[in-house]
Amino acid sequence: MPVVIEPWPQAEAYLPDCTLAVRHAPPVEPGAPPALFVHGLGGSSLNWTDLMSLMRADVDCWAPDLGGFGQSPPPRDGDQSPRGYAANLAAFVEQELDASAVHVIGNSMGGAVALQLAARRPDLVRSLTLISPAMPALRATRGNVHLPVIAVPGVGERLVPRYASLAAEARVKATIDACFADPTRLPERRMAEAVAETRARDDLPYAADAFLRALRGLLMTFLDPGPERPWKLAERVQCPTLVIYGRKDPLIDTRAAHRVTRHFPDAEVQVLPDCGHVAQMEHPDLVFHAWQRSIGRRLGRLDQPGPTSSSSGIVTTS
Repeated sequence: MPVVIEPWPQAEAYLPDCTLAVRHAPPVEPGAPPALFVHGLGGSSLNWTDLMSLMRADVDCWAPDLGGFGQSPPPRDGDQSPRGYAANLAAFVEQELDASAVHVIGNSMGGAVALQLAARRPDLVRSLTLISPAMPALRATRGNVHLPVIAVPGVGERLVPRYASLAAEARVKATIDACFADPTRLPERRMAEAVAETRARDDLPYAADAFLRALRGLLMTFLDPGPERPWKLAERVQCPTLVIYGRKDPLIDTRAAHRVTRHFPDAEVQVLPDCGHVAQMEHPDLVFHAWQRSIGRRLGRLDQPGPTSSSSGIVTTS
């Protein structure tokens, strides 16, 4: 039976505009470059426990709870847009990581935040890895069609508290069922951790409001027609980029993979056939090996085989 490791220790970072609860998995070898792991909407740093345990072989792992999620209070300036979150992460890198260039890995909304950071602060980002990133799409999917409804002012304020009245176990199970291709892949220990965190958040007076603010901030970027809309920001990313999609993801349309190779200057794409929305939780080993083959190879840090072509392309791995 595989060993399920404990969540990594958590401490607080006090920044000008926010306080972040951050989990740290130190590297196996001292001196490894830092890496920043950014969770999605409604998630937390717990989403990265297993991937961090693998990646600490190559990097120094830091996973913050974004403001309003996990154990972090909402940012003091109230900005829970992807751009606002990116500014908080930039401050964390500058203050706590000595402004070193970091590897950034983001999932879902965390991918949208990571994109903002890489495009606006290229001096702070060494590589970018996006796992099922929340990017504007031409069509809704069966798993996300309800989100614009929840974002409507007044509607969300009624629906989110009503949903929060359900048992924590039921809410966590619904989330796992929606995000995994095979929910049985989540270890019982991880389910118990998620339930405990959900119960703890039920006592926070800002939990529902933080979720709605973040959701609305994300969807506003989808509606932006200007030069700083997400797909235009992608064209400004200077670092090597890896984008990972799950073929069975009900929330993100994998056909966006073809847009990635048109907009990111230096991107490789991998589509995992038997995977849902949170590949770092469902298949952490595949994500780690994909990162080694793509980012590690292109930066010349790791002696790992990679795709035969260095140009942008789509690779499907089983």
